[in-house]
Amino acid sequence: MMGNRDAELTEKILSLKKRRNAVFLAHNYQLGEVQDIADFVGDSLELSQKAAKTDANVIVFCGVHFMAETASILCPDKIVLLPDINAGCPMADMVTAERLKEKKQEFPNATVVCYINSSAEVKAESDVCCTSANAVKVIESLDRKEILFVPDQYLGHYISTKTGKKMMLWPGFCPTHLRIRPEDITRLKQEYPEAKVVVHPECRPEVITLADEVLSTGGICRYARREDITQMIVGTEIGIIHRLRKENPGKRFVPASEQAICPRMKLITLEKILWSLEEMTPQVKVPEGIRLKAKLAVDKMLQIGRAE
Repeated sequence: MMGNRDAELTEKILSLKKRRNAVFLAHNYQLGEVQDIADFVGDSLELSQKAAKTDANVIVFCGVHFMAETASILCPDKIVLLPDINAGCPMADMVTAERLKEKKQEFPNATVVCYINSSAEVKAESDVCCTSANAVKVIESLDRKEILFVPDQYLGHYISTKTGKKMMLWPGFCPTHLRIRPEDITRLKQEYPEAKVVVHPECRPEVITLADEVLSTGGICRYARREDITQMIVGTEIGIIHRLRKENPGKRFVPASEQAICPRMKLITLEKILWSLEEMTPQVKVPEGIRLKAKLAVDKMLQIGRAE
């Protein structure tokens, strides 16, 4: 019965999508059924860049709030829908524009680098953005002595170990990646001795130390396609396992922790996508003043190097 229901739902969604001239973007952490109907599956910035190149009038962003904002920053003429307005990012909420302004007054000479996992207001108060894929390159390009990095202390710590740069780290973190523990990795390495351990740089340092590779979600997907890789222990949100198995049949992918689930990412369902397209709500629109300032930080990042 469920199969029929899903098929009917998908048919309705696709017919409405055509009528609205919409494009569907799904983050790698979304539910499998949502990834399966998307035009593009990827990481947040990659998806917004794809959206900017399409001639769609409507972007249905199946991700979290800051991602829909990034799409609005890059595609101001398109309507951006986020099928569940409660799909936020706890880490992005750990820094506000007001608190960042206060910190900037304390350190007036600091270059402010913000991880893409932050609100449009925070991006607007930053000098340059970065993603987990290009963070090292962005930080290496800066010649200022003082660098203030927001909001993820673990990504910031990882970058400092790769670049040797001294950085002031905001005390934010991703609760989902924090659930991946070093003992999980150690146990799985014993169970799957042939497997490569690949983790996201949002993981804590003790986990990163045990990894063979530290990669963004896009990097993890590319790494999995390598011919010499047959088994992987994957240290990031478990939604990515759906895509990895789908793109690499015959290979084994083991989540580093079954606890690494982002509840906000899982809020978006087929029903909510249909409702969102029918009602053309909730819309995410970044006010023009903030959008232009935030876009400067994103554009500066894109100039430094192609974001992956």
